[in-house]
Amino acid sequence: MGEVHTGLLRGRDPMSASAAALLVDLVAGEPVLRLDRPRAYARSPERPVGVDCPLGVPAPARQVRGIGTVLQGAAITGGHVVQGTAWATLVPVTGSARQPWSHYLARPGVIETVGRCRPAELAAGFAAAERAPNALDLGEIAARASDVVQSAVPDGGRSRDRLRLPRTRLRFVVERSETAAPPRFDVHDDQLRLLHVHAADDVDARLLVTFAEDLALHDWLLTSVDGIVDRAAIGALPLDESLRRLRPAVDYLLHLWLPGGRGGEPAERLWEVVERRAALTRQWVLLRDRIRDQLALGAVAALSAATPR
Repeated sequence: MGEVHTGLLRGRDPMSASAAALLVDLVAGEPVLRLDRPRAYARSPERPVGVDCPLGVPAPARQVRGIGTVLQGAAITGGHVVQGTAWATLVPVTGSARQPWSHYLARPGVIETVGRCRPAELAAGFAAAERAPNALDLGEIAARASDVVQSAVPDGGRSRDRLRLPRTRLRFVVERSETAAPPRFDVHDDQLRLLHVHAADDVDARLLVTFAEDLALHDWLLTSVDGIVDRAAIGALPLDESLRRLRPAVDYLLHLWLPGGRGGEPAERLWEVVERRAALTRQWVLLRDRIRDQLALGAVAALSAATPR
């Protein structure tokens, strides 16, 4: 289970690939993953964050505690979008004796559950939109990774700060199951999305995390461009003003749409199901074409005004 926070990278525009790699260099001595094609992408090495807290199982009569480490990382896509991710695998243990921290550090990304509970209860508790204040908060750990990158952005250059786009959160739960079931993706509110996946035991957990990050990125792109189009008030405002409000979508976001590009075959199969149910790409195409139509109208108007009569 885990959570991904996605938002617009503040500060200088655009962020070069080499500068993005420096921003996400969060672990000394560990290499940064850097890709230039099909689009610029830089990802930090994962670092373990120790946790020892209740897991938020929805059963007041029972206390289920989690002890172990969460893997935290950050990534920058296309020089414009920053993501912070925190995730871990939960495994049950017998007994309630707490081990020394060396035991947990030797298993990065694993949280041992202490107390009686069923996997379905853990999944339901973590996927719930409202969670107990003292329960494990992977969102806070993911936000910290994103904030570290944002705070390291140097001053200077042309600023994107005038473009206000909300940060979105995608909370995901993956249950190991022999029974095939389609992934469930729900938009809870303006910021929170919930993803529930059933996967076979032989699927690499990191590929599923990569799929969640890719889905979070494209959901954020869709949400952001939809908001920009809405604020452009096409048909209500003068054409020049609508085009001015639409321009940030063209400058920063439209070229980043590339779903299913990471995560291998498991991600491709999951994307196909999500697309059939949520129609993200069809929504994107409608928004993109609407923006292009307005640009075409603007070009025609400009040409008409420049043509002598």
